[in-house]
Amino acid sequence: MTQTPLDRPGLWAEIQDPDEPAQRVRADLTWLTSRWHCLYAEGRCPGIDAGAPDAGCCTLGAHFTDADDLARVTAVVESLGADEWQLRGTGRTEGWWVTDEDGSTSTRVVDGACVLLNRGDFPGGPGCALHRHAVDRGLEPLTTKPDVCWQLPLRREYREVSSADGTSHLEISVGEYDRRGWGPGGHDLDWYCTNAPEAHTGSEPVFVSLRAELVELLGPAAYAELARACEVHLAAVEALGGPGGRPLLPLHVHPATRAAQGGSPRPR
Repeated sequence: MTQTPLDRPGLWAEIQDPDEPAQRVRADLTWLTSRWHCLYAEGRCPGIDAGAPDAGCCTLGAHFTDADDLARVTAVVESLGADEWQLRGTGRTEGWWVTDEDGSTSTRVVDGACVLLNRGDFPGGPGCALHRHAVDRGLEPLTTKPDVCWQLPLRREYREVSSADGTSHLEISVGEYDRRGWGPGGHDLDWYCTNAPEAHTGSEPVFVSLRAELVELLGPAAYAELARACEVHLAAVEALGGPGGRPLLPLHVHPATRAAQGGSPRPR
């Protein structure tokens, strides 16, 4: 399928964080109610590099957000056994993370992909060793993987908003991490999932399927308010798109979700 345009209409909601009076969440309801889901576990991800389809989005390595992020992942890496991590020998002898000339730290790239990615010929199966480690132990993968990895494809941004009366509040935006989030090089990716209709075939909307990640990003109280707003939005879309209803605007349903469902005005 052809990927849908990056510049799309979106319906956003501003939500007061019950636990933080000076903090508000600005949520992209169009994205959060889409039917996006990760295709990698299904073996259907084409990869961001056509030359390494089995690597998914792991061809560039993962950049760490801060020292705490690196320390948390380091503790997990040190516990990985050879049956969990294919390149354990390389990672231990040559190092599994590197720092560039700008001081940015990331996982090492080996033979075109992250050193922590198990390849297709690994007896334990392909995929991120950190992700598999978490799943095998009944943990959320967000507890073992770098922040940038478990947050993808959610994008969280902060902005201080000032009012005319001199007061201000912190705005936390949560939306779609589209290919532009990768920087200028994002336009050179051979494929990317958030605006690809084939990735918008999930059984649940994003705010449900990525509940654990959203709770970690926002806190349980703010997530509860966000989920309520998403549910109201879906109910409104259902009512508007029903028999005798009015035509929906493009901002009601993510264009990739709509394309995946054959142009249906309502997410199924």
